[in-house]
Amino acid sequence: MESASVPEPVDEVVAGESASSASSPRRATLRAVAEAAGVSTATASYVFSGRRGPGAGVSPGTARRVHEAAARLHYRPNRAAQAIRTGRTEMVQLSLYMLSDPWALAVAEAVNEAANRHGLTTLILADGDWHAALERVESDVAYLDRIEDDAETRRKLQSLVGRGQRLVVFSETLEADGFDVIRSLSLPGCELAMDALLERHTEIGCLAAQSAVDASATQRTRYSVYREKLAAAGLPYRPEHEAFFAGTQATAFTAAVELLSRPKRPSAIYATTDFAGIAAINAAHMLGLRVPHDVAVIGVGNTPDAHLIAPTLTTVGPTDFYERQAQIIVGRAVQEQPDPPRMHEFPWSLFPGGSTDLDAPPARA
Repeated sequence: MESASVPEPVDEVVAGESASSASSPRRATLRAVAEAAGVSTATASYVFSGRRGPGAGVSPGTARRVHEAAARLHYRPNRAAQAIRTGRTEMVQLSLYMLSDPWALAVAEAVNEAANRHGLTTLILADGDWHAALERVESDVAYLDRIEDDAETRRKLQSLVGRGQRLVVFSETLEADGFDVIRSLSLPGCELAMDALLERHTEIGCLAAQSAVDASATQRTRYSVYREKLAAAGLPYRPEHEAFFAGTQATAFTAAVELLSRPKRPSAIYATTDFAGIAAINAAHMLGLRVPHDVAVIGVGNTPDAHLIAPTLTTVGPTDFYERQAQIIVGRAVQEQPDPPRMHEFPWSLFPGGSTDLDAPPARA
């Protein structure tokens, strides 16, 4: 394999500099690396191709010499040419709905950690138009978080699939149609959260995203579960026990302070996200209230941050979601012959924390 014949690459120069400029430093070429390592250009090219494991055709000692020579010469492979040659970009792209959400941060951290183990680079798309971004920059796999389920979105997904883009989509409604779907239904988990509070509380408040409240007019949402569970338990609906936020941690904290400052505050808060639950705990602390003895709090999402606050936040969510999802995403990126796309189900459970444990001794103010 080391003597296989491949076209020798054209010498590369630093971007923006003329190849004929005598005063401009030249980027080390693959040919120079091969000569320094004492191998053919084809062998050096194979070492940088990303093909590994038994049968790769290059011994570990040879590969080591090539990499050492590349380091001495400060050689950087031409990634664009390599992508054309191998069909791989060694890149994972993430389109995340709200980067400030602990949920999104946990996804990015888990995927980046898994990608690093395979020598892949993680790129987070800052452009709100994920389709335009993916049309411009290809990747070995792209992950899309919380996209719409409508005809236009499905058309865009199929256009990406049609040109060979591997996709993993987080959706509670889309079906696996040429791409993988991560399905993690939150509403059954929200029911678990309300049931847990109803075991010991009758004055339950709600800290909800305004978007969930608005959407509840036409569909079942996390906020809808709150109203349904109160009614099923025969408890009155109290508008003064509700506060709404605009989808950010700052607005969630402001709403929590307002809710807990009212003359008749609730004895427990159902927060529709973990970051809102954490905001409620912080707001209670600021107001001199003890959690859970003055006010119990439960969140939604089972994010890592829920277990870092004191007291820990009782929450609902899937088990080991971030690590398992990262394995699916990165697994798609590294497969030579990918398996057929499929649906990946993540059922939710209740994770008790200190924020609802009334049997624990109260903390000092």
